[in-house]
Amino acid sequence: MLQLNELERGGKDRKRIGRGGDKGGTSGKGHKGQKARTGSSPEIKPTFEGGQMPLSRRLPKRGFTNVFKKDIRIINLNDLESKFASGDIVNKTNLIKNGLLKGNEGFLVKILGNGTLTKKLTVSVNFLSKSATDAVIKAGGKIEAVKENERDSSVA
Repeated sequence: MLQLNELERGGKDRKRIGRGGDKGGTSGKGHKGQKARTGSSPEIKPTFEGGQMPLSRRLPKRGFTNVFKKDIRIINLNDLESKFASGDIVNKTNLIKNGLLKGNEGFLVKILGNGTLTKKLTVSVNFLSKSATDAVIKAGGKIEAVKENERDSSVA
């Protein structure tokens, strides 16, 4: 019968360097240098420059990242004209379905008045330019307001 205390360990023993024994005077660590010393990690970081001032600290800092930046995606009226039929609702979800936008969160949508609109559309986006608003109303469409911080209710 198989006993736990009689099991034999499979595989080879791991090679452990720096222990002396029959490996010679350097114990498999080569000659001198940082990697041969006690307590040195097996791999030195690639950015380490031997005590010289690192490149990341030698170069000046430039610019900044604006944490309040809003990601606003722009759609033109001619895009709506080509992708939507008369009577459709234009919102973030439908813009993604029709391939005009990619992704589904973290951005706002603005429609600009570049092009002409002949279809009657219901537009429900975050921002519209004055010319886009006039064009939608002139074509017989409606505009529904969506607040900036409010998620599009149709996006699941």
